[in-house]
Amino acid sequence: MAENLFCYFSLLCAALVVAAAAAADQPLPDQPAMEALQKELSATLWKPSSGSSYCSWRGVTCNSTSGSVERIALPRLGLSGNISGVSRLKSLRLLDLSSNYFQGAVPPSLGELPALEYLDLSANNFQGSIPPSLGAIGSLRTLNLSSNSLTGEIPGELKNLLQLEELQISDNRLVGSLPGWIGSLVNLRVLSAYENRLAGSIPDSLGSVSQLRSLNLHSNLLQGPIPGSVFASGRLEVLVLTANRLGGTIPESIGNCSGLSSVRIGNNRLVGTIPSSIGNASGLAYFEADNNWLSGEIPPAFARCLNLTLLNLASNRLSGLVPPELGELRNLQELIASNNSLAGEIPKPLLRCRNLSKLDLSNNRLNGSLPRDLCGASRLQFLLLDRNSIGGAIPPEIGNCARLLELQLGGNRLTGSIPPEIGRIKNLQVALNLSFNSLRGPLPRELGRLDKLVTLDVSNNQLSGSMPPEIKGMLSLITVNFSNNQLSGPVPIFAPFQKSPPSSFSGNKLLCGEPLSSACEGYLGSDGDVVDRRKTSYKVILAVVGSGLTVFVTVSVIVVLFVLREREEMNAKAAAGGAAAVIPSPVIVAGNVFVDSMKQAIDFDSVVRATFRDSNKLASGTFSTVYKAVMPSGVVLYVKRLKSVDKTVVHYQNKMIRELERLGSLCHANLMRPIGYVIYEDVALLLHHHMPNGTLAQFLHETPPDESRPDWPTRLDIAVGVAEGLAFLHQVATIHLDISTSNIFLDAQLNALIGEVEISKLLDPSKGTASISAVAGSFGYIPPEYAYTMQVTAPGNVYSFGVVLLEILTTRLPVDEVFGEGVDLVKWVHSASGRNESPEQIMDARLSTVSFAWRKQMLATLKIAMLCTDRTPAKRPKMKKVVEMLIEVKQN
Repeated sequence: MAENLFCYFSLLCAALVVAAAAAADQPLPDQPAMEALQKELSATLWKPSSGSSYCSWRGVTCNSTSGSVERIALPRLGLSGNISGVSRLKSLRLLDLSSNYFQGAVPPSLGELPALEYLDLSANNFQGSIPPSLGAIGSLRTLNLSSNSLTGEIPGELKNLLQLEELQISDNRLVGSLPGWIGSLVNLRVLSAYENRLAGSIPDSLGSVSQLRSLNLHSNLLQGPIPGSVFASGRLEVLVLTANRLGGTIPESIGNCSGLSSVRIGNNRLVGTIPSSIGNASGLAYFEADNNWLSGEIPPAFARCLNLTLLNLASNRLSGLVPPELGELRNLQELIASNNSLAGEIPKPLLRCRNLSKLDLSNNRLNGSLPRDLCGASRLQFLLLDRNSIGGAIPPEIGNCARLLELQLGGNRLTGSIPPEIGRIKNLQVALNLSFNSLRGPLPRELGRLDKLVTLDVSNNQLSGSMPPEIKGMLSLITVNFSNNQLSGPVPIFAPFQKSPPSSFSGNKLLCGEPLSSACEGYLGSDGDVVDRRKTSYKVILAVVGSGLTVFVTVSVIVVLFVLREREEMNAKAAAGGAAAVIPSPVIVAGNVFVDSMKQAIDFDSVVRATFRDSNKLASGTFSTVYKAVMPSGVVLYVKRLKSVDKTVVHYQNKMIRELERLGSLCHANLMRPIGYVIYEDVALLLHHHMPNGTLAQFLHETPPDESRPDWPTRLDIAVGVAEGLAFLHQVATIHLDISTSNIFLDAQLNALIGEVEISKLLDPSKGTASISAVAGSFGYIPPEYAYTMQVTAPGNVYSFGVVLLEILTTRLPVDEVFGEGVDLVKWVHSASGRNESPEQIMDARLSTVSFAWRKQMLATLKIAMLCTDRTPAKRPKMKKVVEMLIEVKQN
């Protein structure tokens, strides 16, 4: 409240200054500079209203006393042009032009801003070198030049920035080495120079930077050891050195940093053991040291890092046992130690980690048998134990692993049969691999219940018997391998089998049928008797010949009738002057294309005909059906056929056309606006640009497992785009009727566009949205208050957007049987604390465990989603506030 009052008072004072200057007929001190700057950027989205004071312009903050400009914050506005004129604003303390389209050199004149404390030019296309003149800004605390195309070395003049707290120069093309003078920047808290071409060693002088909290230098060409001095102050929280050429050992002094939360040192050339002092880093959440040459044992001291979420030690030279002490890590989500020389049994205490979602111990020397309580960790999704020496039978308790997405047990010494209980793992999707074992007996019929499974490999075992017909229930199969077993009988007629190469079934002497070259000599008929195909071959031949004759006669008759009909039509056309059509098309009563450049490319008759073919149907929603239409010109359109309500199109045609033309003129980057319409009878067809990446729902849930789903930065960009589009709709007094991921479309650059915008005004323009009789919204997105108000409101839109945010964060459907009866995604998330689940357990671990920064942003976004989905409408933030919060998350 005090902060709001202060802001209000500051704005009031600024307004009084402006008014006083106007009354005295005196220009404000920065008027010429701001007008010149605005002119340079006039071709962009930054267009102040005519005649207004620059203190009221978007993103501009003035001093409440003098009226001089102190802050310019214009991120994500599509700006371009020359910014060198900013140097005339001598009182400027903050300049944020990040995520725009500026290019060329960073203006050296920025070094003439004596009061500047914060400079962010990140995510543009600036080129050339970093201006040495920036070293003259003695007051500078934050310098962010990341994500540009800067070249050259880090200029030595920056050593004069003694007040600097954040130096971010990542994602450029910088060369040279990290200069030793960085150690003189004693106030530096964040040093980020990843994804450049920096070489040489990490300077030992970094130990002099006592305030250093985050050091991120990944993806460079750095060599030499990790200097132990970086841990000397004990304040380091984030260390990211992945993908360099670093050698030497992990310093023992790493244990000095009790607040160390993230260590990522994978893909280097580190040797030696992992020091047991790592256990002193009690705040550790992520530890990645994969793809190095580390040796020795996994330190049991990791068990003292109670916040540990991810432990990745894959592809090293580690030996010894997997420490049973790791079972004390209640927050552990992923343990990856594949491609080492670990021995012994799978420690049973490890299976008590209730949050464990991924256990990868593949390609080691583990022995013993599979524990019966293998899924004591109820959230286990990825179990990878292949290429070990595990023996014994697969326990029937494997069926309790209800959440498993991938099960890899190939290349072991497993015996016995495949337990039928394996068919209970209904979520198994990525792969089931039991190959290269000593499994015997038949294929269980229950395999057919795995209808989500994509890859099945049971090759190189001793499986026998016929392939059960129930196996055709595996509707999602793409890759199969049954080779080198003792299977017999025909391969079932099932598309994934017949499309597979013969090698997928080879090595089974008694197996026959497609895709094998051996024809089945005998098979079980419908009456259960074995039929000899040699005895019935003559019947087949007669049937084929008879069928051929029948087809020939039928086709001949059709051709004759067609020719006669064509001749009659030609005669009729000749008699009528050739004007009559064979099949009359509906009479188009109105149609228009709003985009001038597309008018010649769109044919209304082709649009109408496309909606008559079910093969063109793409989706069917609450209020419309979407078709794909290819124009004779080659242009591809989305055509939306409205579901008419009480002859809406007939009764309100003129109002509908006016509303369509108004919507067509709306200008916002995140709205899927109609580009035209066609009206015939009581049907309205709305024309839209083709969206090559489909919907957000498809992108989140239907991407094949072997293809990458959108990463977190992409998802956050999509969320911000949707929020900005929805906020704009509310600003122009338009409430959306059906916010869902199925109505959010993605263009070629994965920009989010909200669809169905026009529905709210077109269903019944005479009444408005509050009286829509049909259920407004999609199941899972409808706010709870709709059940008793039956009104679509702005707070209801916020709730639906909150569900979209949860979907983006969790990659879960809004409604799923795994939540339990009567529980949807919102209830499942809000009740997490009652289940003693942390926020990390809700989010998609494939994203939240990638980096500390991603996890931090996801947690902040989760809080916003919780606010949006509050049961009380009045407690939900407005969409404008949601946009501000999401942008803040992204900038942080």
